[in-house]
Amino acid sequence: MEIKEIQHGHFTTLTPIGDLDANSSMVMDGKIQEVIDSGCFNVHVDCSGLRYISSAGLGVFISFMDELASNGGKFVFSNLTEHIHNVFQLLGLEQLMEIVQDANEAEKRFEP
Repeated sequence: MEIKEIQHGHFTTLTPIGDLDANSSMVMDGKIQEVIDSGCFNVHVDCSGLRYISSAGLGVFISFMDELASNGGKFVFSNLTEHIHNVFQLLGLEQLMEIVQDANEAEKRFEP
């Protein structure tokens, strides 16, 4: 899996490309930790290149939610395919995580 990263003024966009599963979840974990270590606590996850996500992949995001929130930040997910959105729904994560249509909407969610 490849993860593209774009720094914006007050948030970072991460775009995972490929499958986010048990094998690749450590890569995503490391990338999110790098973003946090750089002092950014607002993370936009653009799912447009994500083909598959497992519970292990989702667990990576869940594990960082408290740390982001305690520092005034959050995750915002955009561009979910129907399949990926269904996984979020099945696990009841729509109530825990912000999901928006596209990158423009995600950017609005991070406005100060």
